[in-house]
Amino acid sequence: MSFGMKVKSVEPSVADLANGWLKSCRLDYKLEHESLNHEIDMALEEYHSKNGGAGGNRPDAKLLLQGQDMKMYPVLIEYKGYRGKLVKMDARGQVENWTSKNEPHYKNINSYAVNGAVHYANALLHYTGYTDIFAVGMTGWRDVTGELQYELGVYYVSKSNLGIGQQVGKYTDFSFLKEENRNEFLAQARSLLLSEDELAALKAQREQEINESLVRLNNDIYQNEKGLGQDDRVYLVVASIMATLGVPGKVAPLEKGHLHSSSEKGYTDGDIMMRKVENFLDERRLPEDKKASILRILRNTITSANINKVANGETQLKRVFAKIVDDLGIYYKIGLTTDFTGKLFNEMYNWLGFTQDTLNDVVLTPPYVAQLLVKLARVNRDSYVWDNAAGSAGLLVAAMNEMLYDARQTIQSPEELHQKEAAIRANQLLGLEILPNIYMLAVLNLILMGDGSSHILNQDSLKDFDGRYALESENGQVRQVPFPADAFVLNPPYSADGNGMAFVQSALEKMNKGYAAVIIQNSAGSGRAVSYNKAILQRNTLLASIKMPMDLFLGKSSVQTYIYVFRVGERHEKDSVVKFIDFSQDGYTRTNRKKAKINLRDTDHAKERYEEVVNLVKFGRKKLHFLTNEEYYEGAIDPQNGADWNQTAPRDRRPYLEDFKKTVTDYLAWEVSNILKRGAKEDSLGKTMPHSQEC
Repeated sequence: MSFGMKVKSVEPSVADLANGWLKSCRLDYKLEHESLNHEIDMALEEYHSKNGGAGGNRPDAKLLLQGQDMKMYPVLIEYKGYRGKLVKMDARGQVENWTSKNEPHYKNINSYAVNGAVHYANALLHYTGYTDIFAVGMTGWRDVTGELQYELGVYYVSKSNLGIGQQVGKYTDFSFLKEENRNEFLAQARSLLLSEDELAALKAQREQEINESLVRLNNDIYQNEKGLGQDDRVYLVVASIMATLGVPGKVAPLEKGHLHSSSEKGYTDGDIMMRKVENFLDERRLPEDKKASILRILRNTITSANINKVANGETQLKRVFAKIVDDLGIYYKIGLTTDFTGKLFNEMYNWLGFTQDTLNDVVLTPPYVAQLLVKLARVNRDSYVWDNAAGSAGLLVAAMNEMLYDARQTIQSPEELHQKEAAIRANQLLGLEILPNIYMLAVLNLILMGDGSSHILNQDSLKDFDGRYALESENGQVRQVPFPADAFVLNPPYSADGNGMAFVQSALEKMNKGYAAVIIQNSAGSGRAVSYNKAILQRNTLLASIKMPMDLFLGKSSVQTYIYVFRVGERHEKDSVVKFIDFSQDGYTRTNRKKAKINLRDTDHAKERYEEVVNLVKFGRKKLHFLTNEEYYEGAIDPQNGADWNQTAPRDRRPYLEDFKKTVTDYLAWEVSNILKRGAKEDSLGKTMPHSQEC
């Protein structure tokens, strides 16, 4: 044997063996250059290739697997011909297709069979309606006797695991795809669950990717797409997402190839997109007045002459649509349980031309603060949660997540759980938002969360809302009934009366029981909202006043905020205990560097600190651990004052004998130390003094 000879790939032999298995299993498979179906072909062509370029994704074999549920599951297979080239995992034991900078790891994707197959599967998540895909990798090599050795990797890539991929099991051939073995294989795949910590880490990774994609999209459209008005840009994103979501079996997602850049009346790109949006909203069963309002707002932008003008064979609408789908498609299709449109707005707010005062009113509530408010309001699976200044509905998204999580933890029956999840989404959330462009984002946000959008109202909650919402009965009849709210969460516009306390009073007046948690400017509790605060305490109890970090909204707003927690329907007595918590040090370190990948870091047990605050409000001082006695204080307020809500733990500044003794001791120690230092210096000078010399 010659040393240094390059090992030859045995991929043809691996492919021959594996394709023989597929044939023996009587599977209708397609090879690399063959078409499986138009939707999958287009997705593979549109997605960035294994080398980072555009298109050119060609699995070595592919097929559609039909399950007992009649659902079709794509199977994408990639072959390699070297030992050790099956899969490359990261330190967390996940398929390493992303670098530490949240960029595609093209070297791994190109070199390892499973990594390549998972890459193809993500193309389908991004550009098709398929939500459950199997990525199969196989590699082989010749042993010392010349015999072909091989190994397989079978991974499940789906919305449920955010496209990262999970190994289904250990297999030595493709017999798991046979019809008689198929249902057991599919059931095993569906039973795979990520732990709460794993899912949280994946969500954080995906959310960081979203932020970076939004920055790219923002910069691209702002710099290269001229003539778009301030609101037009947001409406373009909303319409594009609705058009590409589709409704399985009823409304096909809009593809880039469907837009022909025609100038024919009724068939312009804008006309085609609006028909998709209208069909989408019809199938979502939105109330007619809401649907009409959304279509009217979007149509003014989407069908405008300028954006549909054909130049160099393409309209601006088609060009922008392609950018939106390419940059964001996978994130809203994999169903991230996050405030997606809040992130969208947080990046795009520069486009909207708000004044600084107005900007402060619509700034996004950070997800971890939204979750804190939800927990302080004691939201559970049976709660009826509302927000009367909903913005992009980020707080309602957090509430829905908490409600669904509680349901899944406490309901054992699959059928009962399915019914409860549907009820939560359909009937147990209510939001009001007056600004039309922000209202649009709220509607889309809850559609992306699996609906619930029918109870987002474009109304002035202080003037127009009477406390009722439209409830559909089992026979399809719709009637207006009082919303039985028992949990209220809010981040109000601080420019409103009482720094926003007008919204708090209005909401609590429409509730009879439950809890409320609001984050608001500090001056609301120290003199700017006296009349509102006194009125609120007539029938509600202030349970806690929590001082939040000064840099909580770093880069967006610089106001000092507090969270106030109330028990609804119980008058505040002068001796009622209020828990004052100084949460200025919440464990997070924030920066505001535009080019930084991460501007929020957990540097001191932030997650645990937020949990501790919830427990302190619920159970009191015995839950102190990370916070100190100086940061937690149980005191009282005067219900007739209204300006004493921002208290801190009193500090005893009286001098005691022990303090005097310590001061004297410290002084004497300092004096003795100085005397010793002077003596040592003089002695040193004496030893080094030069002697006289004789001539």
